Amino acid sequence: MFKKALLALPVAMALGGLAAGGAAQASEWQDPTDVLQKLLDNNPDSKYLHQSEQNIMMMPDNPALWVAEDGEQLFYEERGPNNASLESCDFGKGPGVLEGAYVELPRYFEDTGKVMDFEHRLVHCMKEIQGFDADDPEVAQRHGNDTDVMQLTTYIAMQSSGMEWQPANEHPKEQAMLAAGEKLFFRRGGAMDFNCASCHGESGKRVRASRLPKMRDSQEWTKAVSWPAHRAGHDNVRSQGHRIRGCAWQMRHAGIKPDSMANTALIAFWNEAARGEPAVLPDLKR
Repeated sequence: MFKKALLALPVAMALGGLAAGGAAQASEWQDPTDVLQKLLDNNPDSKYLHQSEQNIMMMPDNPALWVAEDGEQLFYEERGPNNASLESCDFGKGPGVLEGAYVELPRYFEDTGKVMDFEHRLVHCMKEIQGFDADDPEVAQRHGNDTDVMQLTTYIAMQSSGMEWQPANEHPKEQAMLAAGEKLFFRRGGAMDFNCASCHGESGKRVRASRLPKMRDSQEWTKAVSWPAHRAGHDNVRSQGHRIRGCAWQMRHAGIKPDSMANTALIAFWNEAARGEPAVLPDLKR
């Protein structure tokens, strides 16, 4: 708990603390445990949100907080062939500005001419700023608590906890990516003729013991897309990209590669469906 408080304090200070009267605003950082509790209080009948009492109880001691702490050290450490930190990386709000950046992705970046999701942008900066090659383990290994990408993702994402999902959608390429993501979400395929909506198109669906969120219920959906999250069943922190890979496998679809347009398009649609709702970062899931 002490370590968690140390991690959260610089973020709250950087954002100026709570607003007058002590009420946290949507644009301000909030403890992920508090964000989740508000969702639970606002949705007492949601079987998805209330399905795991043990996970809810564990949120204050979420193991992802330790991963975020490791990520903070990596972010400011001078590393790679160029002996540089990531402080000059622009995630869309200016070099080194992390607060609120995660919930506004994917977005179009002029320096690459592409719409990029968070992980894609992070790896781009690690290559361009720090000099890592695509085959270097620092960028090639994406999954698991011990990977640089997962640690950095968890730390940076945490700076947007409690802030509303507001993925960029004004640039024509952002709009095209969002439209492609919607097509992919509803496109049936694979041996089972499944699509994402097969599981998330209506309430009451479940996979074995796990109740599934409804995409059109934005308060359920904000928790569903709040990755990175410690996944208790895996004993590891997982990312949005990892969840997409898992969903594709469960549907018996072809694998979706990280940093691909298909991956970015799905994340764009996912995040858009949660627009206006607070992100739980990092979350703790089954």
